[in-house]
Amino acid sequence: METIKVIFNAIAHFFAAWGDKLYNTFIVDSRYEWILDGLGKTLIITVGALMIGLVIGTLVALVKVAAVSNKRLRLPEAICNIYLTVIRGTPVTVQLMISFFIIFVSARDGIPVAIITFGINSGAYTAEIIRSGIMSVDKGQAEAGRSLGLSTSQTMKSIVLPQAMKNILPAIGNEMIALLKETSIAGYVAVQDLTKMGNAIKNTTYDAVNPILVVALIYLVLVMILTKLLKRFERRLRRSDNR
Repeated sequence: METIKVIFNAIAHFFAAWGDKLYNTFIVDSRYEWILDGLGKTLIITVGALMIGLVIGTLVALVKVAAVSNKRLRLPEAICNIYLTVIRGTPVTVQLMISFFIIFVSARDGIPVAIITFGINSGAYTAEIIRSGIMSVDKGQAEAGRSLGLSTSQTMKSIVLPQAMKNILPAIGNEMIALLKETSIAGYVAVQDLTKMGNAIKNTTYDAVNPILVVALIYLVLVMILTKLLKRFERRLRRSDNR
């Protein structure tokens, strides 16, 4: 009985000390607002880069698919291949530093630079995902659209892309999650994102544990929310198939 009491007191003392540590780390001087501010910047960069990546990825995928049957698109296809090779062949950290310190050297705010760089990087991976999704749609679907009098673009927009979307959605979801986590390197170009602000709190309070754990927990929660939303969207798409 005495042993159990000692263990209980030790556990209670541990959590009391941890609570005091959390209070001093995040509540004193309202340092939790640093985390909220960093979280906001992380979400802005992620959403902005995602939109750019989807636009670039869709355009590149359409060019590469169309170039298979149209020789006049060989030059745009070659440009797209160079883009894919360069972007996928170099680390995103290096791309970010090239953008900020060489291309946009006069930029005073790193957030737009980070959005553009992560968007261009994501576009290369999204392009291959979308292209594989389009190629997975049976050719007969496109031929049926053309036989109904639809143009190539109308066939692609109304028949092929909606079916391809169902095939590429899981991979696009993985790319979105990867993009969210990749933004944690935005601190290299002086962006005070979530990771950067967690590190700033660590350096200010000399608490080397809790800021990092809180940042990791926030990323985990964001990924879990994103995963749940994607699964719900996939279930809706599957229900539409059964109608």
